Amino acid sequence: MTEPVDHSTPSAAAPTAGASSADAAARDLAAQALPPGLSPDELEEIDNLLDDLRSRGEEIPQWEFCDGFMTAVICSRRPIPPAEYLPMLLGDGAELDAADGAPLPLLSAFADAAQQARFLELWDRRWNEIVAQLDTDVKTLDDDRTFQPEAMDMRGAVASLPEEERAEMEGQEIPSFGQVWALGFMFAVENWPEDWAAPRDKEAAKWLDDALDSIVALTEDDTGKPEVCMFSEDGPPSTSQARVEAFGEAIWAVYDLRQLWKSMGPRVETVRKAPEPGRNDPCHCGSGKKFKKCHGV
Repeated sequence: MTEPVDHSTPSAAAPTAGASSADAAARDLAAQALPPGLSPDELEEIDNLLDDLRSRGEEIPQWEFCDGFMTAVICSRRPIPPAEYLPMLLGDGAELDAADGAPLPLLSAFADAAQQARFLELWDRRWNEIVAQLDTDVKTLDDDRTFQPEAMDMRGAVASLPEEERAEMEGQEIPSFGQVWALGFMFAVENWPEDWAAPRDKEAAKWLDDALDSIVALTEDDTGKPEVCMFSEDGPPSTSQARVEAFGEAIWAVYDLRQLWKSMGPRVETVRKAPEPGRNDPCHCGSGKKFKKCHGV
């Protein structure tokens, strides 16, 4: 099994100026090779699409939750097909009857086939981007190729509103930065417990626990002193420095989980052979003969 990535330092040694330029050029080329992510307009489109779904089903989650859920499914030990995971996210949880590679039946959450097709098109774009990012060797969070969760600083957004609009939201519970994303991730983990069960290898089990603990930490409320705004550089403080650091640790945890399960592969099911009847017992085939005179020969 491969070792977890060392995130203690951004690089092993300080490169020379020439090497730094070459590394930067290489990163730029690699970033260009990554599949294109969703544009701001497309992110707004998928938010509006989910709003429409929510008008018919109040349990439809926000895109940030969906992004966390998607990330966990990508990191899962077993490849989970869309016919299995989409109903868990947008439906009643019952797996769709669809063969591998076949078009999905229409989920009841969608208004029509065209709306579902557009959602899946945007979903697949984000999926491919996450896969490419997690499978790219990066050393720092500043690398343009590094995976970035679609996390929203809602408290920063609210704090940046005009006073009159802020007053309208007074008393509402506003999630912490990264909280909804982490809840989406853990929702997937909790709904496929067998695929996230600790491996027998103690070192791998600790690796799994540590990584999941880093993500679970983001599901908690940020009660620290607001020091930075993740919504905008010049916005009012809305997020603690400890939360920002925890968010970075959660990103590295996602890399560790992806690497862990890829190195181990899907769980191998134990095949248990049913006990054979005794030599003098009636044969299971229904012939009326003793087992030793029939299929036990």
